[in-house]
Amino acid sequence: MFEEQSSYVGFFERLLKVRCEGFRLCKKFTKVGKGEKVMTTFKELNISAPVMKALEAMGFEEATPIQAETIPHANEGKDVIGQAQTGTGKTAAFGIPMIEQFDTQVKAVQGLVVAPTRELAIQVANEINRLGKFKGVRALAVYGGQHMDRQIRALKDRPQIVVATPGRLLDHIRRRTIRLNDIKVAVLDEADEMLNMGFIDDIKEILKQIPEQRQTLLFSATMPKEIRTIATTLMKTPVEIKVKAKEMTVENIDQFFMEVPERFKFDTLTNHLDIHAPTLAIVFTRTKKRVDEITDGLQVRGFRAEGIHGDLTQGKRMNVLNKFKHGRIEILVATDVAARGLDISGVTHVYNFDIPQDPESYVHRIGRTGRAGRTGEAISFVTPREIPHLRIIEKVTKSKMKRIVPPTNQEAARGKQQATAEKISKTIEKEDLKEFNESATELLEDYDSVSIVSAALKLLTKERKDVPVRISSVQPISVKSGGGRGRGGGRDSKRRNQGGGKRFYGKRGSGGGGKSRRKGNYQNRRGR
Repeated sequence: MFEEQSSYVGFFERLLKVRCEGFRLCKKFTKVGKGEKVMTTFKELNISAPVMKALEAMGFEEATPIQAETIPHANEGKDVIGQAQTGTGKTAAFGIPMIEQFDTQVKAVQGLVVAPTRELAIQVANEINRLGKFKGVRALAVYGGQHMDRQIRALKDRPQIVVATPGRLLDHIRRRTIRLNDIKVAVLDEADEMLNMGFIDDIKEILKQIPEQRQTLLFSATMPKEIRTIATTLMKTPVEIKVKAKEMTVENIDQFFMEVPERFKFDTLTNHLDIHAPTLAIVFTRTKKRVDEITDGLQVRGFRAEGIHGDLTQGKRMNVLNKFKHGRIEILVATDVAARGLDISGVTHVYNFDIPQDPESYVHRIGRTGRAGRTGEAISFVTPREIPHLRIIEKVTKSKMKRIVPPTNQEAARGKQQATAEKISKTIEKEDLKEFNESATELLEDYDSVSIVSAALKLLTKERKDVPVRISSVQPISVKSGGGRGRGGGRDSKRRNQGGGKRFYGKRGSGGGGKSRRKGNYQNRRGR
């Protein structure tokens, strides 16, 4: 009896030991660094299936800090004050809770978003429409400078959400073309910007006309006294959320970016890999589907690459990470979620195949290289429309990315030859080559030395398979731009001209992204 019990105890002790060893192995690869926040996925926020489907189609898996903290409170119907910088994902922070609670069968405006400029109103409405696509929730942008009759016709289609500039919204309210009786949620987006532009009285008037039994969400980068007064007098015991941008010292990381059209990203990646031949590289992308596509594409072109994302089992993930750590694969393709807390030394290059949606994710990604006193490189691929978002990342992280030109096919071919030449040089310096001297002398009797070395380079240079690779596209990350000062006409234009004060964000949307003066250069270089 006691022997039987003893054997059971021994079995469970061995089992526990194996489980503990496995746990230590997991921790070895997923250690969270000091001050490094664990990211929250949208699945963890209990978001409905239609909205999750929309988020996946947009290429988002993990929530930004302002989204992770705001959505749970907003879903509970609480008033929220969110203080966060531009480019941190505020639109989804208030857009998702609105979409979740609105009834598509009700033919009335149920949500109101007030924004300072027409450009911002258009962008917010577009993003809400993408988020609400599969649930059937629609948003309409209403702003000064557009014909009133056109807006009235659009309002007759009964959108659930109206995104409006203050002046034009008041015009519609007075004409009774927008009725506020059924408003469930009111949002003030970039409230400090509206204060700077002279809209504070309009905001108070708008809020007083909305039913008191409403939810109010207010977002602002700063919290001046006038905005604080609105919060205390026109909101019900609001939850206050303050997200400070994460700052990081990046002395050991050289940061670069390439402006690349979406359809040329993959060829640019393989060309850069051929030229620089990184020891270990991580390629970050936004979706699981693109992880699989990029991994497959790299493999068919001859690179030793594997991918990790949230759909992999823990065993498969650990197997891939083990290979990467020990150099059996040279390129790891990953989503932000899958690479959460990744701690592997020796990573020389980080590629942002897709620019991250917020500055904190950027800091998390590039922190995978330049560790333990070593140097590293971070290269971001940016589409022309994403240049303003890149500038926001630079501003928040207090770092500067150097623009570099995408490498051509010819430069990639030359890079592979150079890598082979370096291998030959190291072999000459370190290896005993006496047993090959006789054959080498015979070759020199028949051919000149340049021809012999050229033949050696040809034989040793690994030819990449020029296989066409198709990567599914994702929506570019657009920035809420407050441009257009003095344009747009109507009441809002007059208000902007009267406001005249210093604008908090300065020249928002500057840094390119519009018409490029280098139009056509990328295509011309690519063919060289």
